[in-house]
Amino acid sequence: MHIVPIDDPADPALRDYVSLTDVVLRRLSEPAGGLYLAESTKVITRALAAGHRPRSVLLQAKWLDELAPLLAEYDIPVFQAEPAVLKRITGFDMHRGALASMHRPTLPSVAELLHGARRVVVLEDIVDHTNVGAIFRAVAGLGADAVLVTPRCADPLYRRSVRVSMGTVLQVPWTRLADWPDGASQLHDAGFAIAALALDETAIALDAFAADPPERLALLLGTEGDGLSHGALAGSDLVVTIPMSRGVDSLNVAAASAVALWALRPTP
Repeated sequence: MHIVPIDDPADPALRDYVSLTDVVLRRLSEPAGGLYLAESTKVITRALAAGHRPRSVLLQAKWLDELAPLLAEYDIPVFQAEPAVLKRITGFDMHRGALASMHRPTLPSVAELLHGARRVVVLEDIVDHTNVGAIFRAVAGLGADAVLVTPRCADPLYRRSVRVSMGTVLQVPWTRLADWPDGASQLHDAGFAIAALALDETAIALDAFAADPPERLALLLGTEGDGLSHGALAGSDLVVTIPMSRGVDSLNVAAASAVALWALRPTP
């Protein structure tokens, strides 16, 4: 690595980091440049441990000693600037001190992802990046093997998704389905039963279903507000619901994913 002091926010070398406001980033989904941003030393550490290649790093001086041993082997610029300059570059206060522009890894095929898996999660059109990140954290912590996202689902490598997941989105295998709901056939062909988590008169209570779940199970989660599409429900093998009380009908999708994944965690 080589240290590059920065005092000019307009330096063209900083193009990966310019105007990283949510409004701007929400217009981008898996950009053609093949890059994503890892924010904080913890997330950068996990990205590097996962074998992802950095393109550059932008940081405050006080974070250099912590990251230097991890970056020493890479021939990349490490841009160093004062907090006020960093805010002018990115458009936000960098409280976590460091950002890395990372090359996106090549996503596996659906078949590769499903091979050997027992529990997978399918995210249908979930557009809130915070929920996507929280679900990935639940997947990592509660023992599911992989995540599939539908074509219109938010980008798991969006900066907020990565941050909320505490970097676990960089550890959990995932890929994007090319078609949905037709893509459900790939799960069935691989021997998975699809359980849709939804409100429905025919739904099975989660605790009853968890008493004897299928060996290979895909848990299907739907978008905020509208829930799962009619096509997704039609392609599912059954509907499962979390029993609620006090007149509450459902949980936030990220909270619901954690409850369901804990109940359905595979036995050792």
